[in-house]
Amino acid sequence: MTGFSLQALGLPEIHGGDRPIKLGLRKGLALLVYLAEAQGAVARDVVATLLWPESPRETARARLRRLLHRLETTLGQHVFETDNTSVRWSPAVELKVDSQLFESACDRGAFEEACLRYRGDFLAGFSLADCAEFDDWAFFRREALRGRLMQGLERLVQDKNAAGEHFAAAAHAGRLVELDPLSEVYGRHLIRSLLLAGDRSSAERHHAALTQRLRDELGVAPEAATEALMAPATAPPAHAVPTTLYVKGAGAHLAYQTYGSGELDILVMPGFVSHVERAWEHPSCRAFLVSLMSLGRLIMFDRRGIGLSDRVGSGPSVDVTAEDIGTVLRAAHTRRVVLFGASEGGPACIKFAVDEPRLVAGLILVGSLAKGSWAPDHPHALRPSQYDAWSQQLVAEWGGPAGIETFGPSLSRDPQARAWWAGLLRAASSPGSIWAVLKALRDTDVRHLLPRVSVPTLVLHRRNDRAVRLAAGRDMADQIPGARFVELDGNDHWFFAGAQQPVLEAIKRFVSALPRSTARRSGRAG
Repeated sequence: MTGFSLQALGLPEIHGGDRPIKLGLRKGLALLVYLAEAQGAVARDVVATLLWPESPRETARARLRRLLHRLETTLGQHVFETDNTSVRWSPAVELKVDSQLFESACDRGAFEEACLRYRGDFLAGFSLADCAEFDDWAFFRREALRGRLMQGLERLVQDKNAAGEHFAAAAHAGRLVELDPLSEVYGRHLIRSLLLAGDRSSAERHHAALTQRLRDELGVAPEAATEALMAPATAPPAHAVPTTLYVKGAGAHLAYQTYGSGELDILVMPGFVSHVERAWEHPSCRAFLVSLMSLGRLIMFDRRGIGLSDRVGSGPSVDVTAEDIGTVLRAAHTRRVVLFGASEGGPACIKFAVDEPRLVAGLILVGSLAKGSWAPDHPHALRPSQYDAWSQQLVAEWGGPAGIETFGPSLSRDPQARAWWAGLLRAASSPGSIWAVLKALRDTDVRHLLPRVSVPTLVLHRRNDRAVRLAAGRDMADQIPGARFVELDGNDHWFFAGAQQPVLEAIKRFVSALPRSTARRSGRAG
């Protein structure tokens, strides 16, 4: 029996043994890829509706039967296992699919092998004009794989530079720039790698090209960190992006950063997406983080499945994220920490504060909530059906600045902010992967933990927050013993958007009031 290899990265093709098979059936090729990606049985009705959405059920099923027969005739053997209700690739057929080999290499941490296998985007240039649902499925799969490629390339840039292989790092950074030309983070990866390789002329050329793109597309100049790369080595950039480190958690490597020093650590847990390197790319976000550093050493990390941490097959639950907080704090040698939980990052911080109160000096919750969806005794959130509709719209807009009007209305008209947020979303996750994260948030409920919080707590919420209602923050504060609730002006959900000073002043007052005996940690520098 002949084995087959299926190319889904780039323009799709199928090979039998070493020979290409000419398949003049676009829907046939689509079916082969869809079944291969399913890696199991798929209902006949699902496949029939996917490929013939406008046809009556029986007509579509009859067309599916004929297509299956024609495919087996063309391939020269029985390749499908079918019954009255389902169809699948036969387990007896040896089938290699490049998209799955790519993901397997990523899962093993073999990023160089993975990036070599990625010859093009999933089903690039292939679509079915009358099958919108198939094209939507292909889009989500394409974005998921593209996100894993970007993550792999970032890891390779870091690893190759650490090993002194700077030209190899520059080659991988060049692919990142091709994927997202407006990202200054990726542009800096390339420029820095070229400088480390001793190729200043190429670095200058790419710096000039990046400067031109930013001016033409966004109407902005490069950031100080980008300009500082081209300055003499004797003038290091102020507040350069810290080095990204990795620690192995329970089944996933977690990306984290530490920056600064002081008697206290401040761990920042952002909302549903994050990217520890691209967070520094926007001036407002960077300014806020730098201001926090005046209070102590800053610790940031990407939860599993997000940003530069390992991709996983499920959304990170509150319990798992709280466990990951502990993993990162141990890696950073933290003795005492203030947890800064923004938005969806709040519940995991609450869980950790309850579980490890001796390690937590204080808890700050900004624009956060204790339950992700409506309940009769929690009317402060969207009903599950409304939440799912909102999630669907957010995912449909992925790739652009999805949701910025809700999360950061004061920045929503800023071209630089829109480009930054769109790029962060693409780098942090993909439309398909983020579904699991959003579903986990919808089902979050830590209300039973609130009365058990025993550490000093500050709850900050903007009065007209468009993403999380003020009442949700106030209700959460009411249930935490001794919590202080501060209502702020504005309608931004992002802690760094809008007026930063009232937020920072409230945080500084809170931290300065913490007992000195609980605010100390080891003298280890970050």
